[in-house]
Amino acid sequence: MATKVSSVELLWGMRERPSRGPKPGLSLDGIVRAAIAIADAEGLDAVSMQRVAGEFGFTTMSLYRYVPGKSELIDLMIDTAVGPPPDLSAIPGGWRPMLTEWARLTWEFFQQHPWFLGAALHGTMGPNQLGWLEQAVAALSGHGLVGQELVEAVLAVNGQVRSLAQFIGRSPAENQAWEAAMRTALTEHSDRFPALTAAIADGAFGPDDDGGLGFGLERVLDGIEVLIKQKNGVSDAGGML
Repeated sequence: MATKVSSVELLWGMRERPSRGPKPGLSLDGIVRAAIAIADAEGLDAVSMQRVAGEFGFTTMSLYRYVPGKSELIDLMIDTAVGPPPDLSAIPGGWRPMLTEWARLTWEFFQQHPWFLGAALHGTMGPNQLGWLEQAVAALSGHGLVGQELVEAVLAVNGQVRSLAQFIGRSPAENQAWEAAMRTALTEHSDRFPALTAAIADGAFGPDDDGGLGFGLERVLDGIEVLIKQKNGVSDAGGML
């Protein structure tokens, strides 16, 4: 519990920062950004208080004046990496184009910081993360959904992006090798997997510019649109229910 309280205090500026560091050039923001650079290059497992301190040529104890431990450091990394939320208000066409752009930007972020997916599962949400959620909920507000429906709809969109983003770490060569292996296995065992074999013959697991995001995202948004129509008493034919 104390750890999460420390994270909240640091994320929301509720904790006093040291008036001076042990050596010039050390700051909380610098520590966090150095940790992000390590995670981007080598993965989250490479991040440690000792490793980050070494980037500055300081002792590990020097960092504890700024952040209590690795757990709090990761919370700060998450919110700093996310950055300020996008402004969706200028996107024309209503909630659907707004959420599409939100999802696309989220997808791009996951590509830039693959380590985020695992780290955020246990993190404490900071102002930047909540700002992104605020923008998406605001895009859906005023269309008939209320309370938990608004949040769950946004989480469904985010979940679709996250479900595909887990494969981002694979290189194009690794993807091609995986696809070739799948085709070979199914060709040799087509009698056991006739539906999959037929789907692959029709192009399944083929090249996809957006990693499959477009198709799945559109289906999630279709479902949200159906719910909005139901909430507003509109039938699929356009008339009132």
